[in-house]
Amino acid sequence: MNTRLRHLSLALCVAAVPWFVGGCNSSQPERADDAVPPAESIAPPPQENPEADPSAERVERAAPPEVRPVALGEFEPRDPVAEAATGRLTLEDDAIRGANGAEFVTERIAIVRAGDEYRVSERYADALAVGSEQPVELRRVLEETPPDEEPDAAFCGDTGTGYIALASVPSERGDTVKLIALRGESMPAAAAEDIALCAAAHYEAAR
Repeated sequence: MNTRLRHLSLALCVAAVPWFVGGCNSSQPERADDAVPPAESIAPPPQENPEADPSAERVERAAPPEVRPVALGEFEPRDPVAEAATGRLTLEDDAIRGANGAEFVTERIAIVRAGDEYRVSERYADALAVGSEQPVELRRVLEETPPDEEPDAAFCGDTGTGYIALASVPSERGDTVKLIALRGESMPAAAAEDIALCAAAHYEAAR
């Protein structure tokens, strides 16, 4: 009887060994190589100078304000100076042309008040015979061609015209354009020393 009990006990022990070993192994930690997390993606470093990227959208700068003309078109001379210096006058954006061959390639640079001084103690209003609040268009002369038949009749003679100032005022016959020609290279202003008045002329809108 004791022998049979010993055999039964041994059989139960042998049968329990796989369960015991498996149970022990199930409590073991995973191997290090099984627990390696996936590599993290590394973001590229930010650019130090975003403007250097040619694909970046550039910001357009606002254009400077446009200087509008006080008058454009054709005008008839209304005094001897206007008749001799240009004859019939055509005002364009970048040129002033006379029917007698006189021509001025110009650059419109400013709209000033007639009350401003083009040189010390000398105002546009007095030279143009207009009110002090009258707008005056100031043009720089880049190139000048004298009248074909009488070159000496040019506004500033053989010294050349540096600037032309224009004012437009209403009249019974239409708009009257009043013009003065200045010699000198400095910008006309109260402190300008080499600016001088050459001539003043009047024109009326052509019909």
